[in-house]
Amino acid sequence: MASPEVVWSSELSDDTASSPSRRVQELLALCFSSLESGRFQELESSVKELVNCLNSLSEEENEALDSSNELENDVIQVLAEILKFVSSPQIDQAVIDALSFELLKVISKFANVSRRCLQLVDEIVDRFVEVCNPRDMLSILCEALDAARSSLSPSSCSTPLLHGLSKVFTLVLRRHYEQLRVAVPIVMNVLKGMSQETNVQVKDVFDKALGIAVSIQDVSSKLKNEENAKVRCLLGLYVMQITAIISISIRDKVASSYVPLVMQLEPFLTYCSLTHLGLITGNDTEKLMSTVAGENVDVVSSFPDIKLGASLLFIWAKISHEASEVPNAALGNDVEELQSNPVKRWQAYGMLKYILSSGDLPWEFQRHTIELLLDVTKGVTSSQCNNEQIDCSDYTPSIYAALQAVTLLMMSAPDAGLRKKTFEALKRVLSDIPASERFDILRALVTNSQSPSMTAILLGLVKDNMSKSSLQATDMHIIELVELVLKPSQGGPPLLPDQGDAVLAALNLYRFALLFESRAGKERSRGDSEVLSKKNLEKAYKEWLLPLRTIVSAENLKEEHGQEPSLDTLCVLNPIEMALHHCIELVEEQLKSQS
Repeated sequence: MASPEVVWSSELSDDTASSPSRRVQELLALCFSSLESGRFQELESSVKELVNCLNSLSEEENEALDSSNELENDVIQVLAEILKFVSSPQIDQAVIDALSFELLKVISKFANVSRRCLQLVDEIVDRFVEVCNPRDMLSILCEALDAARSSLSPSSCSTPLLHGLSKVFTLVLRRHYEQLRVAVPIVMNVLKGMSQETNVQVKDVFDKALGIAVSIQDVSSKLKNEENAKVRCLLGLYVMQITAIISISIRDKVASSYVPLVMQLEPFLTYCSLTHLGLITGNDTEKLMSTVAGENVDVVSSFPDIKLGASLLFIWAKISHEASEVPNAALGNDVEELQSNPVKRWQAYGMLKYILSSGDLPWEFQRHTIELLLDVTKGVTSSQCNNEQIDCSDYTPSIYAALQAVTLLMMSAPDAGLRKKTFEALKRVLSDIPASERFDILRALVTNSQSPSMTAILLGLVKDNMSKSSLQATDMHIIELVELVLKPSQGGPPLLPDQGDAVLAALNLYRFALLFESRAGKERSRGDSEVLSKKNLEKAYKEWLLPLRTIVSAENLKEEHGQEPSLDTLCVLNPIEMALHHCIELVEEQLKSQS
């Protein structure tokens, strides 16, 4: 077999003769001749030397920064030589295979040099995909993609590799699901890395992600039975994951302007038998994960953002619905179903927490999520919830996490309008939970609150809920919550005036509990009340109220600090002192009546 023609010229200048393209041409010729003479070790050595040569050129290009046209021309000539070589019908398959294992990782580094270089790299990758074993190429491209993540320009380097991978998916002949299950997580990591580059356009990332999705669907359409079902599940999870990636990559841009882009994912949901209601309740997510994961925990960890993505798909549909002149009847039906079904509402709260707690999404998504919470809780009352007699305990942890995210959102929201809506959503969701679980959640929120102002708000909600629910089963919670503020676990009295809001709210809550229980005592035995028990009254009097009276005294503050307290301090302490005296009087009356 004749070697591919190599043109040598004695008229070449020394610079031309030593150019990178000439050296690459020599090494490619050596690769061919080594195999032709049966020297396989020399073939491996030549390939290694070729890779080193290309790496050196890549380093020169990187060091040159805004480099001269000369370096760019060198890269173009080198890539052209490689393309010419691998496109020759005379090249033995063994040489192509040997080159494919190492060459793709190197040449992808040149994709960001210029548009012409990207085009040449694309053509080289396409040629390898065309002539090499698809299963081998799948592994090679995945390895090259993984390597590209650490390059100076991951987005540009990954572009031709992702394009090649989308073609390879459809060429694999057997064990499609197993191959895809390995490759898809790598693709998602690459896309996530690309989305974090500040100079990358959202549309560019989306187009690459969409190309992979189309390829997976093409594979699925050719399969039958169980393997078809598994590939569809994998596609559904992929769509959720890339929805999260794309949504985060929007950053501070207006999300509604990307609706036409993201709505291109809707047909995949239909193809995978997914519904917006199934996504927002988490049922579809769990179904897909159980099918894909099986006993393979590693696969589960490969999809870290699918619950965020599933929730975002519903929010994107909501944004699309509001931006469209034609009402989305299906989405309206989903909202109505959530309004009428408490279990599905509880499930939705647990899913929406992923959006509410995300610090990477634009505020627009949190705003739409709060509005959705207001929509689905419209008309919901605590009495309706309690009459349902449905066990809410399984959903309590996720609802608590959602409400904790809501409280953080209340403090960090960028405008008063959103903060007001968020507070209303907090009250409505709490009202949607049965009384026993509601007080458990409120107690957990207060216990874990890091802000005195938020603690005060939450204690106010506890007081409001006391008048709507039977306190008999929850009055011990009241004692715990008041003590948490008035006698902090770290010891000593509360810090004033810093914790003034929380202290005032705790005193008002305790006073309300004393009055509430005093009136309720006429209808039931006083011994049934933890709040009015002699033991707890004496504890409150000696351990909470009297020590607090000492530190809020203006005279004591003057003695402690050596000067009159400031007007701001007095404005905080005066209401506390008044509420404190009311509590002391009530406790003394109760103790006197029990003596």
